[in-house]
Amino acid sequence: MNPAWRVAFYTLGCKVNQSDTAAMEAMFRAAGHSIVPAEEAADVYVINTCVVTNVGQKKSRQMIRRLVREHPAALVVVTGCYPQTAAEEVRQIPGVGLIVGNQHRPQLLALVAAAKAGGQPVSAVDKITQAREFEDLPIAALSSRTRAFLKIQEGCQQYCSYCIIPYARGPYRSRPLDSIRREVEKLAAAGFQEIVLLGIHLGAYGRDLPGVTLLDAVKTALSVPNFARLRLGSLESVEVEAGLLELMRDEPRLCRHLHLPLQAADDSVLQRMNRPYQAADFDRLLAAAHRLVPGLAVTTDVIVGFPGETDEQFERARQTIAAWPLAGLHVFPYSPRQGTPAAAWPEQVPEAVKKARAHALSEVDRQLRARFHQSLVGTTQRVLFETQGADGLIEGLTDNYVRVMAVGDEACLGRLVDVAIQSANAEFAFGVISQQ
Repeated sequence: MNPAWRVAFYTLGCKVNQSDTAAMEAMFRAAGHSIVPAEEAADVYVINTCVVTNVGQKKSRQMIRRLVREHPAALVVVTGCYPQTAAEEVRQIPGVGLIVGNQHRPQLLALVAAAKAGGQPVSAVDKITQAREFEDLPIAALSSRTRAFLKIQEGCQQYCSYCIIPYARGPYRSRPLDSIRREVEKLAAAGFQEIVLLGIHLGAYGRDLPGVTLLDAVKTALSVPNFARLRLGSLESVEVEAGLLELMRDEPRLCRHLHLPLQAADDSVLQRMNRPYQAADFDRLLAAAHRLVPGLAVTTDVIVGFPGETDEQFERARQTIAAWPLAGLHVFPYSPRQGTPAAAWPEQVPEAVKKARAHALSEVDRQLRARFHQSLVGTTQRVLFETQGADGLIEGLTDNYVRVMAVGDEACLGRLVDVAIQSANAEFAFGVISQQ
């Protein structure tokens, strides 16, 4: 039997990576090992990497080299999208003892044991295009906290012209419904009050399971009692079915928040991106969603400076986005990813232009957030408080993803509390807790 290890995790990138890390931590705990803070001395350091942008890949590489340098006696494990898309590059980094792609994490304990015992680097990276089974990593032995992320879908086959994710995550794979129910039961029993369903292409949930859709997954999760909220991760706008909106309207536990990545509001740019909709389709969805779900918050992602995007196209898109009933934007300057079609196109936008466009659209984001937050002034919202600051203010989220601050104490943390909203700005809403 292997001795107990001290294991530290570093996670870069998206909430799906955070969910993957939580599952790997649970595997080590269940086997009798200790999870320690990343800053402490450990026997094993696991880096869950990101490559969605050049910055993400650079940070992943820097973190690997730092850990190898600072902890030469420890086993450094590199997993996630970086080794999956650039395995040989990771192998060439001196001091890496184990690399694991996006398929073999259920075998991580055995792979770590083999790497520690053999003293030689171990590699477990296969062609992700051949993956057919969902990595059903169980969530177990969790302490009571407020919010949990549960990955229920893996893979993407959209092949947007700018995106490396299909090459890193492979084809569609879905967590079976009975596994969703089982893991939600564990999370509820562990004391989590909000559970977030995540996927690389969440709206594609069930495409590999005959007769099953995302609506079935949501209903399955909601069939479990004893937790307060269910939230959805990012969804493609063209995949939001009417039944999901109706359930959001009628089921108080299903959060009134949709994150729908738009990426561009100009049809010619959307076509070059290989996005399967036009701006008018997004406009119609927004109108229909707001009609069906009062108080709904819709947020989105927008890429600026895509190859060939002109000043006129950007300005029309900026005006269109500013007029939509959105609750906020995440703005990203285009980042060319080697191996994607758009990276080789000749009409690359200068970095200074991308920076200026990102700044202009970030101002739109600020205005949209302020407008939505101020629409809550004079209403009472249920807030799930999570943290308490030294200034006596506690902080939490409404179901429609507005961050609220109020005077309160530890008794409010981890609970749904009614708050009368009295003021707001682009960052927060401020309120007074109702009498309990």
